Amino acid sequence: MADTIKNPHIGPTDVPLLEKTMAGMFDEIAWKYPDNDALVYPHEGRRWTYAELQRDANILARGFMAMGVKKGDHVAIWATNVAEWVLTLFATEKIGAVLVTVNTAYKQFELEYLLDQSDSTTLVMIKSFKDSNYIEHLRAICPEIMTCKPGEINSATLPRLKNVVYVGDREDMLPGMYNFEDLYTMAESVSEEERAAVQASIDIHDVTNMQYTSGTTGFPKGVMLTNYNIVNNGKAIGDRMAFTEKDRLCIVVPFFHCFGMVLAITACFTHGSTMVGVPIYNPLTVMQAIQMERCTAFHGVPTMYIGMLEHPEFKNFDFSTMRTGIMAGSPCPIKVMEQVIRDMHMPEICITYGLTEASPAMTMSATTDPIELRVTTVGKRMPHCEVKVVDPDTGEECPHGVPGELMARGYNIMLGYYNMPEATALAITPDGWLHSGDIGTEDDNGYFKITGRLKDMIIRGGENIYPREIEEYLYTNPKVSDVQVVGVPDKKYGEEVMACVVLAEGAEATEAELIDYVKQGLSRFKAPHYVMFVKEFPMNAAGKILKYRLREMGIEYLNLQEAANIETA
Repeated sequence: MADTIKNPHIGPTDVPLLEKTMAGMFDEIAWKYPDNDALVYPHEGRRWTYAELQRDANILARGFMAMGVKKGDHVAIWATNVAEWVLTLFATEKIGAVLVTVNTAYKQFELEYLLDQSDSTTLVMIKSFKDSNYIEHLRAICPEIMTCKPGEINSATLPRLKNVVYVGDREDMLPGMYNFEDLYTMAESVSEEERAAVQASIDIHDVTNMQYTSGTTGFPKGVMLTNYNIVNNGKAIGDRMAFTEKDRLCIVVPFFHCFGMVLAITACFTHGSTMVGVPIYNPLTVMQAIQMERCTAFHGVPTMYIGMLEHPEFKNFDFSTMRTGIMAGSPCPIKVMEQVIRDMHMPEICITYGLTEASPAMTMSATTDPIELRVTTVGKRMPHCEVKVVDPDTGEECPHGVPGELMARGYNIMLGYYNMPEATALAITPDGWLHSGDIGTEDDNGYFKITGRLKDMIIRGGENIYPREIEEYLYTNPKVSDVQVVGVPDKKYGEEVMACVVLAEGAEATEAELIDYVKQGLSRFKAPHYVMFVKEFPMNAAGKILKYRLREMGIEYLNLQEAANIETA
């Protein structure tokens, strides 16, 4: 790696990168801090020390081996932030299986696509989440599970899927499912020596995790992240927050996102810190967990912080043990950052910027940065990460202060999209630079700001929403002649989805009717919050639809000027 004098694009390189697998790093910490709390679920009374979590991970890994899961196999997990999610993560790490994370809001169509595209052989799942009945969705996709024995699924739709492991009560299981507890019994048929031999064969550059993210095509892509990617990015994130074995992080951000898995779980276990789990976000439950476990840190999207700050019982909770954390996932309002610093006792809160394809952190503020810079920028380059700002039309580097596309290169860049070489080639240049699709600036001192996006992606409360997917679904409604989906500003979520619809000739439809139509077919968070009926779309001379003008029209139509003027980092 070039040094910082010769390469102005690179972050600090004084601390060398770790040459460790996820499993090796975890074992090292478990041996160093065996009696430290590793994983705690205060509302359920469940807790593991690092030694106990290491023990359970090894046993469960042997259980997966007994089930037939081999090194390199893909194991999908579809669950909220339950303890078994973390146990599955470390168990698969221990045998070199690739954990494929599934968005908890997915429904039947999205699940079928992911399981098929990812070539997953095993699915670990819970019963349901909100309005999505996971068991019913799986039964519709894979009816064979009603008549086969566990481990013997022979699905016409999903030919690679052989095992489904159910987390929950046995009476809710389908005939072809294993129960998660069965893994402990099955482990008895595989020796610890066999498991250890598999772990010893894992390479730091092996893929260990696949997270699905969409693009302008609207079709999700499996981002392949390696041990080297995740261990080093998670360690660097924890370092920026000055994490030690004494820190206790309350985690409610989804594990299926990099926010939960890398910025939270990996940042914790690389420092011997404690993970305090809350399965589903509820402001009262989170505040209880922070107080019960005397947490020192909390991660969340701005909406989560706002939910606590505005809760009627907020002032009844003790935040005096708090110190740091991360606000990220969507643009962070400066006013909210200031409130969190003052009222939640988080003087060292940071902002992280990145994307899944970069493992994810590209830039981050540090606890030692002046507060003004921590609330108005997304910090500096991460260690060993190259970041530059380029003119999206010419590819030339932009001078400081001039907006351009942020691009990144380094150890943290994904191996590629699974089985999508063409999409990978579009995302990463031949010399290794990843296109972020985001517009930003760099100042003279190396601090970055995000000012907009090249892509049309909407970020609502930390969820990435891709207009093309919603547009394509709305096109299936016979009443819709044409549709364009844009994001409009929102005080609570940062952005909301607005569908601009041209109705078919002679057709009549209401806003509520079209919103419900999307809710029936896609995850609820993708459903438009607003529908604006228009006769035609604004276009340029070349006939290209001007989405920015639709956004401006929406702001005016919905009287969202105040939300549009909220200053963010």
